[in-house]
Amino acid sequence: MDPKGEISEIRERALSEIASAQDEEEIESLRIAYLGREGRLTMILRSIGGLPENRRAEVGKEANAAKKAIEDALKDAQEALAQQPRKPSLDVTAPGVPVNLGTRHPLRLVLDEVLDIFVAMGYSIAEGPEVEEEWYNFTGLNIPEDHPARDMQDSYYVGQDLVLRSQTSPIQLRYMQTHAPRLPVRIVGPGRTYRRDTEDPSHSPVFHQCEALLVDKGVHMGNLRGTLTEFARRLFGDAVNVRFRPSYFPFTEPSAEVDVTCTNCWERGCSTCGGQGFMEILGAGMVHPRVLENGGYSPDDVSGFAFGMGIERLAMIKFGISDLRSLYRNDLRFLRQFGGRLR
Repeated sequence: MDPKGEISEIRERALSEIASAQDEEEIESLRIAYLGREGRLTMILRSIGGLPENRRAEVGKEANAAKKAIEDALKDAQEALAQQPRKPSLDVTAPGVPVNLGTRHPLRLVLDEVLDIFVAMGYSIAEGPEVEEEWYNFTGLNIPEDHPARDMQDSYYVGQDLVLRSQTSPIQLRYMQTHAPRLPVRIVGPGRTYRRDTEDPSHSPVFHQCEALLVDKGVHMGNLRGTLTEFARRLFGDAVNVRFRPSYFPFTEPSAEVDVTCTNCWERGCSTCGGQGFMEILGAGMVHPRVLENGGYSPDDVSGFAFGMGIERLAMIKFGISDLRSLYRNDLRFLRQFGGRLR
């Protein structure tokens, strides 16, 4: 075909296709097809050098005119498209889509209730780091060098003298150091803790604790018992009884395990409580004199009590959960049954 005739055909086809283009993507596709590096008109412009000398100027003039016409048509099409009213991306007349807000996790429900109880008693909420210095996690709490908890098999060490905290007790020590010698000290310290436990129905390597500390002049075991009795009845109901059993913890002296009435059998004995009629909920005791000293207080002038509880255990007792692992399996059918729907 004669170059001029081919140029004319390309021009007419390009202008026709551009005039019918519906969107920016189609316009860009036509630009590339005709004026791109491998475009039809571009290839003709490149071939002009191979024509006889007496025809080059004539064909070149025709090709340049076609190129300008196509460029102008592309520009006009883009401007016309830009002036068209855009369709709304959101149909405001369409029915709304219900939003599923989910539910609060049963552990969160129990922890919030525990914190509400202690805040109502006048306690403040304190926090501390999950990656803790060995001194705060062990030594400052009167845990001896040869205690099994300090063994690499029982704790997660993440560096020299750094450990993932195995209890929230370091919060108490840090708080005393930053507030001594002010009185009273009255705090609860919730948080995530870590131990090298094998996962089973009652153990997890990651779990949650909430510990409490009260330091003041003249604090005694009677204050501890009264506080825990009030706490247990607010959490489990006025009908529960509280029982103290002698125990041992390095950071308290004397120490006790604290049980409450089994809410499944009400002290008659059942499989849930192992026939005892009571269920253990926490450990407690009077703050050891060395811990008071490490916190910046004189055991000759003040005394205090402390106790700590596992939130998973409280949730299992409160909601009748038999397998701790159910709390971490993210089964929405399980989690939604505890009434924690968000408002």
